[in-house]
Amino acid sequence: QVLLEESGGGLVQAGGSLRLFCGASGRSLSSYAMGWFRQAPGKGRAFVAAINWRGDKTYYADSVKGRFTISRDNAKNTVYLQMNSLKPEDAAVYYCAADARHSDYVPGSFDYWGQGTQVTVSS
Repeated sequence: QVLLEESGGGLVQAGGSLRLFCGASGRSLSSYAMGWFRQAPGKGRAFVAAINWRGDKTYYADSVKGRFTISRDNAKNTVYLQMNSLKPEDAAVYYCAADARHSDYVPGSFDYWGQGTQVTVSS
């Protein structure tokens, strides 16, 4: 059983930055594709970014390209989402996800999810 936990959310002014962290208990994430998703009030859960097992392939939603960076440190069993130039529209609960069946990103194939961390962006 893979248990994911996100941290690093909080309140930030528009234009500011936050770094989110995702860790796991139960087993190593090092061979899994990993992703970040978000859900804003009144909206469904949306894809934000994904990364392959090695960390040399990344994928981004158009809305965050150039502003967000997904990365991972397998030695620390941790995945990161660096969020820069934050906009009010980025406010959401951010979820970390793991795909235990694939080493590279496959849309719709994430198996495990964290509980989410709140990101609030004030203007």
